[in-house]
Amino acid sequence: MKFVDEAFIDVAAGDGGNGCVSFRHEKYKEFGGPNGGDGGRGGHVFAVADPSLNTLVDFRFSRRHEAKRGEHGMGSDMFGAAGDDIVLKMPVGTIISDVETGDVLFELLEAGETITIAKGGDGGFGNMRFKSAINRAPRQKTPGWPGERRSLKLELKVLADVGLLGMPNAGKSTFIAAVSNARPKIADYPFTTLHPNLGVVRVGPEQSFVVADIPGLIEGASEGAGLGHQFLRHLQRTRLLLHIVDIAPFDAGVDPVEQARAIVSELKKYDAELHDKPRWLVLNKLDMVQPDERASIVKDFVKRFKWKGPVFEISALTREGCEPLIQAIYQHIRSQQQAEQAPQVVDPRFAGDVTPE
Repeated sequence: MKFVDEAFIDVAAGDGGNGCVSFRHEKYKEFGGPNGGDGGRGGHVFAVADPSLNTLVDFRFSRRHEAKRGEHGMGSDMFGAAGDDIVLKMPVGTIISDVETGDVLFELLEAGETITIAKGGDGGFGNMRFKSAINRAPRQKTPGWPGERRSLKLELKVLADVGLLGMPNAGKSTFIAAVSNARPKIADYPFTTLHPNLGVVRVGPEQSFVVADIPGLIEGASEGAGLGHQFLRHLQRTRLLLHIVDIAPFDAGVDPVEQARAIVSELKKYDAELHDKPRWLVLNKLDMVQPDERASIVKDFVKRFKWKGPVFEISALTREGCEPLIQAIYQHIRSQQQAEQAPQVVDPRFAGDVTPE
């Protein structure tokens, strides 16, 4: 199935039912009275995060979603029934924005999370509501309130711990296939990956993390070259970026350092915050280099690239060096999670400044 990470939909909650004007007419009942019931509320439109979904393709072909209106009130004190609600299932990580204003309205970040994206209108009042000691036979009623109507943009940002970054044919798909349960398409030509792939890496019992592989970037992506920047959004929620570099390109005229610099430049043009995320350098395809030349080639690359961060040497094809890398990734992610969950440290100067209840 084609990966779809953007869709536009129109949602309409149901209108409320109208109130009713009615009077009691029964044999042997000397005194009648107003008995018109209220209208029922319109149906709501809900969105729920479904972990079994990974694309927005269902909304590409079904754009209009409308809940039913509430029933009108009736005589004999009968209220109208509420309209049926509708539930839209969306992938975890979906961002819901208003098309007209561009404001982000909701984000579905947890599996099973349910939100109301359009509220149904309340039902109108029947004449029974207007009965009083002064007005014994009211003939007033109110119509139902209209339900909310919205034009929405759905945008999916996959939730992954680690994102893979690199040129086409750098070996990203081979790496994710080697360390996880993902089975992306792998071939000997550029742009084999046309949509993001997710893989779960099992480090040990109850120890795992999620890796996202996106289509490769090339120089000029900000101007639309290649597949452009359309998939970089999926790296914005990651905790760590792996910059995978082909250390032994087939074309002798290609300089891996220049390619690596082009990737970093495109990343910075797209989003400065994404550029500032923790990023590790992974030199891939060492199986294509003679063992006695590896150290000098790696040292020369790091020196020319002026890289100061962590460096890992691997061969995704033979899995050489992959195990130490995934262990280091897991420890990094775990330390970040523990730091986020750590209790806040209270300044001892203000520890006793507690307002009594």
